[in-house]
Amino acid sequence: MSAIVQQATEAVAPEPAGRSGGRRRRRSVTLGIGLTLVGLIVLIAAVSFVWLPYAQADTSGTRLEQPSAAHWLGTDRFGRDLTTQLMIGARIALAVGLGSVAIGAVIGVTLGLLAAFATKWLDDTLSAVLDILIAFPTLLLAMLIVAAQGASLGTAIIAIGLAMSAVVARLTRVLAKRVLGQQYVTAARTSGTTWAGVIARHILPNIWPTLSVNLALQFGVAVLAEASLSYLGLGAPPPNASWGRLLQEAQGTVSTAPVGAIAPGVALVVLVIGVNLIADGLRDVADPTRRRSR
Repeated sequence: MSAIVQQATEAVAPEPAGRSGGRRRRRSVTLGIGLTLVGLIVLIAAVSFVWLPYAQADTSGTRLEQPSAAHWLGTDRFGRDLTTQLMIGARIALAVGLGSVAIGAVIGVTLGLLAAFATKWLDDTLSAVLDILIAFPTLLLAMLIVAAQGASLGTAIIAIGLAMSAVVARLTRVLAKRVLGQQYVTAARTSGTTWAGVIARHILPNIWPTLSVNLALQFGVAVLAEASLSYLGLGAPPPNASWGRLLQEAQGTVSTAPVGAIAPGVALVVLVIGVNLIADGLRDVADPTRRRSR
């Protein structure tokens, strides 16, 4: 987690014009591929709200049936259609990613701004607490919260969001302090602008590009964390078809019905890689300091 904060706050050295042009083209391709991969998962999730091959709890199929015209990806060990389960899993993955990032952003940005404006002793205290939380893996913190509150989709989203808020808060604090040291902020305060105005007009617009890249990365972390929780039985309970739960259910039959494990695994990889590619592409598109450096 500390590596993410460090990378997000590093300065970028100027590049030669020829090299920067090639770099921009590669970034555009990277962003386009990422948007395509994520868009595919979003499309599957959207379609699942209006059409599913079978009902979610339909177990009328033959157990471990191979892919066919009736069941495009076959069936699982309960006789459920795997295509249906995979489409529902796309909903859960996106809901967890968006929900966790929203919670992490609201709490993290609030704490980060508080630390940036706080007195030295309060800033040091908050920084120490954040460093301790960042030292724990997101999955471990989420497991502790879910174990205490009980397994459910809502609990998983809240737990992952709380776990990632420490990273967002730490990054927000560093970026906000950097902006507060600029002369135009001092001039704004001298002219009578309130601290709320400084935050709205100067701090948030300047730190949001870097924060948006970090939040995109955190989206992928959240999806993987939820899949891990579901795999361990701490995520969304049945009949919710989380990709992690599908992997757990298919591990005993992977030799006889490999599609049951391959399909959710590929879907998970596609979403996470797509989000990471989007974050990588946004580094140049969203961050004005990187554009100015070229």
